[in-house]
Amino acid sequence: MKKIKVIIVDDERLSREELKKTLKGYEDFILIGEAENADDAKHLIETEMPDLIFLDIQMPEKSGFDLLESLDHVPAVLFITAYDQYAVQAFEVNALDYLMKPIREERFAKAIEKIRDSINRKVTKDRNIFIKDGEKRFFIQLDEIYLIESLENYTRLFFQGKKALQRRSLRQWEEMLDEHIFFRINRTEIINIEYIQEVKRITGGRLEVKLKTGELLEVSSRQSVKFKNINKI
Repeated sequence: MKKIKVIIVDDERLSREELKKTLKGYEDFILIGEAENADDAKHLIETEMPDLIFLDIQMPEKSGFDLLESLDHVPAVLFITAYDQYAVQAFEVNALDYLMKPIREERFAKAIEKIRDSINRKVTKDRNIFIKDGEKRFFIQLDEIYLIESLENYTRLFFQGKKALQRRSLRQWEEMLDEHIFFRINRTEIINIEYIQEVKRITGGRLEVKLKTGELLEVSSRQSVKFKNINKI
């Protein structure tokens, strides 16, 4: 059975101790670290690369949602909360599950089984990110993004027929995305090449791409040359 690396993030020491004690009954779940605030948790997650985080939603200064928004790649998440209203939000962002404090043993066992099934089914290319746009929150896989467009210091993501504004530059996205899947076609747009439906030559040797989602986009002269070389066009 796959070993599942776990990090606990909760500002309450007693809650962390309770979780650690309960986890001891599940040999395939290996605790590799714990944190009491979002900043420490971010460093720990980026260093240790866990499969799963048990995440308290309500924490001082930065919430569990704030933590997820700050991560480039998000592991599986099981939310821990003392407040009913956060349960709805947890499922709105497609969290694997949520647990109410104090944690009941039988409820914990059901959550563990759900997590185990989900993580063991996951393919390696699935890399999640957390998207927040106003009051809306989403967990999405990177390969579900088909277009990113620059809006000065912001970018707009297009995915699953939705749009979301992000406080992240096009260059930052370019640095974190897989260059074999995502291609910067001009100064203001990155596309997912798996969504390309058609490529046409237009004036000046430039290219025009049509996405499966209907967008018609122009590739700059420089990037047209690069695209042709990569794809032997």
